Amino acid sequence: MYADSAAPVYSFAPIVAPDARILILGTMPGKRSLELQQYYGHPRNAFWPILFALFGESDSTDYERKKNLIRAHHLALWDVLQRCRRAGSMDADIQKEVPNDFETFLGQHESIHTIYFNGNNARRFFRQHVGFREGYRYETLPSTSPAYARIGFAEKLQRWRVILTALESS
Repeated sequence: MYADSAAPVYSFAPIVAPDARILILGTMPGKRSLELQQYYGHPRNAFWPILFALFGESDSTDYERKKNLIRAHHLALWDVLQRCRRAGSMDADIQKEVPNDFETFLGQHESIHTIYFNGNNARRFFRQHVGFREGYRYETLPSTSPAYARIGFAEKLQRWRVILTALESS
């Protein structure tokens, strides 16, 4: 663990379709994402390639196109944590975390019915700081982080396909 002198880091505003039905939650942007001020900015993170593949579109490095992909498919993207102290990018090094305001967010986006966690750490921090509420379906998906190499891209993509099923059934 890092001492209290670890740098404070702050998450981004959510990317959200007005009629979002699904919320995808990460933990906290990594160092490269913070530098770029973009969700999942690390070039080896599989998040954007997975999302583009799910919706049958060619991958893009254009961040505006990435945000539009979220909105076009009734999704919302955010992080569990609003801020924390952390040196580097590892979730294991997070200290003094403060969650985002989910009470307000979910109240403003009542069409959301399913919350997917991008990895176990997002779920753990959500459970610890926010708590599970009735009326939502929760599921943890394999982390798209390059640090999670236990399974490859093809299996991650296959397991992320549950998003399509959730969209079709809503």
